[in-house]
Amino acid sequence: MVEPNEDNTAWRRALRRDMVVRRAALSEAEHDGLSARIVGHLLAALPVPGVVAFCWPIKHEPDVRAVVERWTALGAMAALPVVVAEDVPLAFRVWTAETPLEPDRYGIPTPVAGDFVLPDLILLPLNGFDGAGYRLGYGGGYFDRTLAALSPRPLAVGVGFEINRLDSIRPESHDQRLDWIVTEAGCFRVSAA
Repeated sequence: MVEPNEDNTAWRRALRRDMVVRRAALSEAEHDGLSARIVGHLLAALPVPGVVAFCWPIKHEPDVRAVVERWTALGAMAALPVVVAEDVPLAFRVWTAETPLEPDRYGIPTPVAGDFVLPDLILLPLNGFDGAGYRLGYGGGYFDRTLAALSPRPLAVGVGFEINRLDSIRPESHDQRLDWIVTEAGCFRVSAA
């Protein structure tokens, strides 16, 4: 673990921008094809959850809504994260295809009404990630706070593209490890430290 410091903060800030640029360089056909492969791996490797939380894809993240649609057709409930306040864990609102969404303070489509639920599986977008199971988000720390606070902790499944794999994200003490990483190359169970 790296202790938070100015050098690491600047390095991670630059890395976040680079990760988005890498995804933006994918053609629409490449993006769609890679996303479909990720969905196929998710369906093959993971059981249908009771409540699956997922993120609406932004900044050219993998689009895994097809796995959510498949799981809900098989009886799962779906939920989207909601920022209720800065520096606190996320809450999760029930989502269906009919749920009205509005952009939140970050421009992410979010349900503004509906019941809150606790997920037993969260599909987390990987802006960047490493083989040790750490993810680089966008710097707000929301998912790290959320995973640290939820009890029981849901299965944390990172979904991303191999172009965003790194040797290390230089994890800091607050960074939470994922349980699985799923890319177009397959599903990888993260081993315990």
